[in-house]
Amino acid sequence: METANKNTITVEATVDAPIEKVWECWTNPEHITQWAFASDDWHAPYADNDPQTGGKFKTTMAAKDGSFSFDFEGVYSKVIENSYIEYGLGDGREVKINFESLGDTTKVTESFDPETINPIEMQRGGWQAILNNFKKHTEASI
Repeated sequence: METANKNTITVEATVDAPIEKVWECWTNPEHITQWAFASDDWHAPYADNDPQTGGKFKTTMAAKDGSFSFDFEGVYSKVIENSYIEYGLGDGREVKINFESLGDTTKVTESFDPETINPIEMQRGGWQAILNNFKKHTEASI
């Protein structure tokens, strides 16, 4: 897959949880498998994560009916605990995630380079749906 002309897409959510809890749910594989999918007919049966600069991650996203699955994986280029994550995907795209403490809530802002296969709005919608799942899972896990 080629990357598009750096038309960065940004999605965000404010999670009703303190930043330490948000970070735990974002980085712990036991939590990742509970939220890393865009719709209820998908799931994440596997996740592995080493959230440190130079560390790798991999999450398997799969249709529950077994018809399709793929691994979402990359390498962290910068990790600042409870604050910031930056990583590269295998196709050269980059993702940046900012975690901003707002007291008892946390704003999560995720910016990513789009791929060229699917329309921009479809990509934004999919990433926003995953972020919304993350918010729902984290708030239910408090």
